[in-house]
Amino acid sequence: MIINLPDNFPYSTELEVRVGDLNYGNHLGNDAVLTLIHEARRRYLRSLGIEEIGVDGIGFVIADAAVVYRAQAFYGECLRIQVAAGDFGSRGCDFYYRVSHAQRDSDVAHAKTGVVCFDFRAQQAIRFPPAILASLRDGVPREVPLPRHAP
Repeated sequence: MIINLPDNFPYSTELEVRVGDLNYGNHLGNDAVLTLIHEARRRYLRSLGIEEIGVDGIGFVIADAAVVYRAQAFYGECLRIQVAAGDFGSRGCDFYYRVSHAQRDSDVAHAKTGVVCFDFRAQQAIRFPPAILASLRDGVPREVPLPRHAP
């Protein structure tokens, strides 16, 4: 499988491989990659002024996920995760991720998640609110401090 990554990633963050991210092979586990890209996506959204689930009950649900592994990562290594949004529809879009070793800039994984805009109060997919869609399409992060303890 090949995930066609975009040429430009408007957002990048770094996360360290934790002991709980390791599998029985003593390297980064496949389930942990999804957790790491989830954290990176939340940080990116927050930098755009978007919460994954806002106080109005509008947010995102994951519709699909794909990961292509390129190399191992081990405990204590710092990973750079780049994030971009694309392939916009009226109710959803895709997020693309390039996960690499921060010190040597070699790829660990390429990933894509498809999200659907969702009204959690009504329990149904909805069209993107115009402001959210515009922020995602623009993709220009602002300086937003991360909370000390993410929910």
